[in-house]
Amino acid sequence: MASLSCLVLLSLIFSNFAHSLAGYYTSKPLAYNVPKKPMNVIDSCWRTKSDWAINRKALADCVVGYGKATLGGKYGAIYVVTSPYDDPVNPKPGTLRYGVIQSIPLWIIFARDMVIKLKNELIVNSFKTIDGRGAKVEIAYGPCITIQGVTNVIIHGISIHDCKPGMAGRVRSSSTHVGMRGGSDGDAINVFASSNIWIDHCYLARAKDGLIDVIHASTSVTISNNYFTQHDKVMLLGHNDKFIADKVMKVTLVFNHFGEGLIERMPRVRIGYAHVANNKYDEWKMYAIGGSANPTIFSEGNYFVAPDNRSSKQVTKREATNWQNWKWQSSKDVFINGAYFVPSGYGSSAPLYTRVQSFTVAPGYMVPVLTSNAGPLRCLVGKPC
Repeated sequence: MASLSCLVLLSLIFSNFAHSLAGYYTSKPLAYNVPKKPMNVIDSCWRTKSDWAINRKALADCVVGYGKATLGGKYGAIYVVTSPYDDPVNPKPGTLRYGVIQSIPLWIIFARDMVIKLKNELIVNSFKTIDGRGAKVEIAYGPCITIQGVTNVIIHGISIHDCKPGMAGRVRSSSTHVGMRGGSDGDAINVFASSNIWIDHCYLARAKDGLIDVIHASTSVTISNNYFTQHDKVMLLGHNDKFIADKVMKVTLVFNHFGEGLIERMPRVRIGYAHVANNKYDEWKMYAIGGSANPTIFSEGNYFVAPDNRSSKQVTKREATNWQNWKWQSSKDVFINGAYFVPSGYGSSAPLYTRVQSFTVAPGYMVPVLTSNAGPLRCLVGKPC
């Protein structure tokens, strides 16, 4: 009887120890008894409400993480895009460009499905929301979005793909200013020297340069619920290894789905800080999370499925030789098909969120469900989305 009690006690101790491990490793996707379609904390804030179409601005209250204070056009009027036409210098009322350059806050929506082929980069002014809910909206086959030197921008529910470099020439950036531009690189979204930015539920694929760049001391950014696919250098956080102003950069990357055909930079971080939480990684060709110039990275509750290539199983990559003291840590991550994370540094790398920025990060095995609706949603008026 005593030996049986000892066995039970040892079993309990082993069970508790196993569940306290920072990550879970397996060769196959995990099959847990997860409730059907629980929503993540951002989606549950608004998607269950059938009045979303007449109460669109409530979305601005749902962001979490470093971009929590982002207002977008919450305190402005509704502006309706009725035409996909574009004129970079003298945009017409009813076009997307006419809305985003205005100096007043605006919540921009779309009258119908449309594909917008921009003639040059779309320069977005402060306090704007681009809200694609209720329509299928694509910005594609031309230059794409630039967020430069502004604050409080929300981009939600649109597809941005097949982006081309912008040409040198005149582009209007406000209702009162047209400036000469040197040409854009071909990013899907370029965030340059800006703050309080939220990019949510977008589809991003096949840009000439990066899908999302956050550079030149941009900060207070949340990138959430997006679907990334078919691209090489996916996401860059930080301008270059010597741009020390990027030390202020703080980015939350949460509930995103990194799909098929991606190679690297999910993200690559330079100098600043990134909280990478509850994202699903289907595969990568080179690596998933990389960095240089001593950034701090906290990988928490992610779901990593390594490629079959034995030389590409590692999640992490440092572009340096003296990285041992960099703070890169993993907690509650799930590793499948031989994926593994190489930690480094000492002390905590957890985000120092304020009370309003903070959110509960789910264990990694929940991620396939929490990210199952990443990308634009097909929302019907009068029904929960």
